[in-house]
Amino acid sequence: MHKRILLKISGEALAGDSRFGIDNDMVDHVVGQIVQVHKKGIEVGVVVGGGNFWRGRQGTNLDRTTADHMGMLATTINALALQNAIEQRGIGTRVQTALNIPSVAEPYILRKAISHFEHKRIVIFACGTGNPYFSTDTGAALRAAEIGASALLMAKNIDGVYDSDPKQNPKAKKFDKLSYMDVINKGLSLMDITAITLCMENQIPIIAFALNDPNGIVDAATGKKIGTIIK
Repeated sequence: MHKRILLKISGEALAGDSRFGIDNDMVDHVVGQIVQVHKKGIEVGVVVGGGNFWRGRQGTNLDRTTADHMGMLATTINALALQNAIEQRGIGTRVQTALNIPSVAEPYILRKAISHFEHKRIVIFACGTGNPYFSTDTGAALRAAEIGASALLMAKNIDGVYDSDPKQNPKAKKFDKLSYMDVINKGLSLMDITAITLCMENQIPIIAFALNDPNGIVDAATGKKIGTIIK
């Protein structure tokens, strides 16, 4: 069982079947498991994406920097939704943002984040790395390294890593284990190369599994065999 984990949730996942906005049932599903993990004594950090509100340039003529900053703000909306749902269950929570938004959340400060863990709070990290041209996957890898997480949990739309898209190819092969270099060399669509490299350099195992698994987050956090492990 891990002591401290970093959970990465895509923004699209929080939208549920509607594919936009926030689905209350999906939030309850995610938060229920996060609270279970917390009650087992595992310290939980969360990074959430913003794709349910804003993804890339979305066909606009916006420059990349502006579009990425809009995406960072979208992650803050999701972080606040998760915070509210967790606190309704009686668990102390803090949102820390890589961009300064002091009216709604704390700025990201590593020492404060560690202090929150020590005080049994769940910490939700928003705004990715705070810089354009970096994905929230890279933000998750960076935060995992900074907080000393023993694993990065990637809650995905499918139950692991495949050699091709299983929705398009019924014969797609699922991998149980991979090395970091396997993911890079095979061009597998787990996360971007910057994020994979960060995990490789800091020896942070990645566990990719299905978010809609009824007990997926709990199983991954407690060391049970699930999804695909990259290490």
